Amino acid sequence: MSQFPESTKRSANKKSIKLGLMLHGAGGHMNSWRHEKAPADASVNFPYFRELALKAEAANFDFLFVADGLHINEKSLPHFLNRFEPVALLSALASVTDRIGLAGTISTSYSDPFTVARQLASIDNISHGRAGWNVVTSPLAGSAKNFGKDHPEHALRYQIAEEYISVVQGLWDSWEDDAFIRDRESGVFFDAAKLHKLNHQGQFFSVEGPLNIKRSQQGQPVIFQAGASEAGIALAGKSADAVFTNARTLEEAKEYSAKLQAQVAKNGRQPVGIFPGISPIVGATEAEAEAKYQTLLSLISVDDALAYLGRFFDHHDFSQYPLDAPFPDVGDLGQNTFRSTTDQIKRLAKEHNLTLRDVAFQTTLPKGEFFGTPEQVADTFIRWVEEGGASGFIISGPVLPEALEDITRLVLPVLAERGYWHPATESQTLRERLDIPYKVNRYSQKNDVRQKIAVG
Repeated sequence: MSQFPESTKRSANKKSIKLGLMLHGAGGHMNSWRHEKAPADASVNFPYFRELALKAEAANFDFLFVADGLHINEKSLPHFLNRFEPVALLSALASVTDRIGLAGTISTSYSDPFTVARQLASIDNISHGRAGWNVVTSPLAGSAKNFGKDHPEHALRYQIAEEYISVVQGLWDSWEDDAFIRDRESGVFFDAAKLHKLNHQGQFFSVEGPLNIKRSQQGQPVIFQAGASEAGIALAGKSADAVFTNARTLEEAKEYSAKLQAQVAKNGRQPVGIFPGISPIVGATEAEAEAKYQTLLSLISVDDALAYLGRFFDHHDFSQYPLDAPFPDVGDLGQNTFRSTTDQIKRLAKEHNLTLRDVAFQTTLPKGEFFGTPEQVADTFIRWVEEGGASGFIISGPVLPEALEDITRLVLPVLAERGYWHPATESQTLRERLDIPYKVNRYSQKNDVRQKIAVG
């Protein structure tokens, strides 16, 4: 029986908030592994991930999201040092879940289009149409050393990504939906006219095809994208079905949304879903929420905070600067890594005259706008959605088990009562859950046109 009231039925004049859960170890807090509510080995603990996935599915979250990276060093976040690869983890979760979407990060700079197309199509078929791909270009230069390559410059990475997505989506259309006949009596297994080679010859890739797996119930996996630089927004405007953002304030979220949707419209497409990653801190009272924040703060040392900050700047060593002096001038550092994030850090430090200590702790553990009582946090959810900053949210911590429990037990009932939580209980595919249209096979469209001409 549902824990939510009848008011959860879809309202014509209110927006249904979508929710994802980010699976990254014990949570988004860099030392969440030290928190009593999460296992210390969370990032390689499959029973833990399975339990989170099942709880999120029971609460009617729309999707799970597995982030990834390809380079570590001794200053990397603890849960980066020892963690599951997304395709493997999502494949395992596909077999123990029934309805929740399954999205994961795969780099276009350090992987092969044919292999990725096959892997994601496999997950999509195993899960009956619940797969999603978060397209990233890998910001850290150290990744190249693990693949024997040179790290492409920022602009070039996005050029590669654009062609890469086109190749993968082309391969996903290798088979028309009704190509496999499997008629035992006649011995006809498939209709050869509905098998298509890609024959792609591009600037970066040469791929003949076809792909050796059929399309799923949703046509193709959902394409997510997370870049917030100008190049990232341009790519998302052309090819993303939905985007992830790291906007910290509603104003930032609205500014990003306006830029993105303008690019989407420029490409003749309908608006796409926007999902800020958030780490809500919820308490029955504001005092309880503050106590939770202080506990989280106690788990971080100055060295931890400096190392966390340094990661965005290609693991730059910030310990060489005075802690309580103004944030140092690091020039163009960060332009070829997490460009949008480092630009934002530098801008805020300058605008608010922040010290290095301020920047390090605010970057590592921001209190954020999603802080306070269930009613206050629900109000913030609603305000971000109503004012155009978000379609929904990805819950990333600070500590995943606690955050999932707090959102499910405390915040969702408030959203349901106010008419903003409408669980998509009847939806079977990720596209259906996120209100994204079925991806029609390009060749089916052409065949339909040919048939109409022939009949005419």
